[in-house]
Amino acid sequence: MPIRLATNCTNCTNFMEGNTCAQHNIPVSERHTCDSFSMMDALKDNMNCGTCSRFSTPTCPHPGKASKEMLCSKWAPQATA
Repeated sequence: MPIRLATNCTNCTNFMEGNTCAQHNIPVSERHTCDSFSMMDALKDNMNCGTCSRFSTPTCPHPGKASKEMLCSKWAPQATA
């Protein structure tokens, strides 16, 4: 089974700081996508331990190694309401 990047707002060229869509001017997250989706040219590096919901918790898979700048394949988004 091939693995590919999700076609969601966090990988879109319209995704801006503050989790806002530049196209629709509304708050968005990794759960959203639309017909205006356009894949970013480069991967984002903001998915590190410092932005992970598991960082410094019992559910962190690498508690002895994790640091704020570290990239990890077990990254989990922080919950937003």
